[in-house]
Amino acid sequence: MQQGLVIRSTGSWYDVRDTDGHIFQGRLKGKFKIAGLKVTNPIAVGDRVTFEVEDEAENTAVITDIAPRENYIIRQSVHKTAHGHILAANLDQAVLLATLTLPRTSLGFIDRFLVSAESFRIQTTIVFNKADILNDEGLAFQQEIMDMYERIGYRCLATSATEGEGVEAFRQLLDHKVTLLSGHSGVGKSSLVNAIAPELNLRTNEVSTFANKGVHTTTFAEMFELAPDTYIIDTPGIKELGLIDTSKEEIGHYFPEMRNRLNQCRFHNCLHINEPGCAIKDAVAEGEIAESRYMSYLSMMEGGDNRR
Repeated sequence: MQQGLVIRSTGSWYDVRDTDGHIFQGRLKGKFKIAGLKVTNPIAVGDRVTFEVEDEAENTAVITDIAPRENYIIRQSVHKTAHGHILAANLDQAVLLATLTLPRTSLGFIDRFLVSAESFRIQTTIVFNKADILNDEGLAFQQEIMDMYERIGYRCLATSATEGEGVEAFRQLLDHKVTLLSGHSGVGKSSLVNAIAPELNLRTNEVSTFANKGVHTTTFAEMFELAPDTYIIDTPGIKELGLIDTSKEEIGHYFPEMRNRLNQCRFHNCLHINEPGCAIKDAVAEGEIAESRYMSYLSMMEGGDNRR
């Protein structure tokens, strides 16, 4: 038996790198289920696995076990709503790439991603890309949004892959960490990575002007080594981000600005919707909690539009 790291997932086959850097094409041995977790992909990029070599000449292997995960980010499966799909596992941090136009990333989508990361205490930075295509009004609006998230405690960064703005800060952000890169298709994940690691030559596509949506260029999740101890996991663009394995009672705990006030409500089981004496609603009314964040919270409580 050997130990390895899953660096690429294609659905049924996995690229597994052993401790010497040799890469095997691995598959699961029979049915594999993780207790208490219904997922469409039992193995994710970033998983540490045990495997046995099946064919030396063909570099194939059979994965026999998965080591316990330190954390992971999961979304609701697009095809099986009762199941989850694990984006990546064993992360040091996540970076969510967002754009205010071409394509537009909604604040609701950002908030859903942040809640997913908060549920495992995964530090997240929001990178607003394509600053070069914004006019003065757009730049001012982007700064307002960045200020709002930074007040909550999230680091924000403005970048332009084409102009080089913020690219060095983006590179430094990744140093000596395993980082999940995520966001809608077309926000420029591949372009930003190519700007700091041109040798990877990740494939990019223009945004479809017909629908103002990104064109998928990343088909499977894949881990890349940028430098010693510096890894990124590039994931396919996400259209929707449905929460899973999160109860209504838990959601408020994953909003940092709400978490600090939860014990101030009159009722200990307050859901912050229409209960009297709610500290969260009072904070929203007083402008201490952004209304957009509260609306995202209500949407999640209602199981609303995942793209909001």
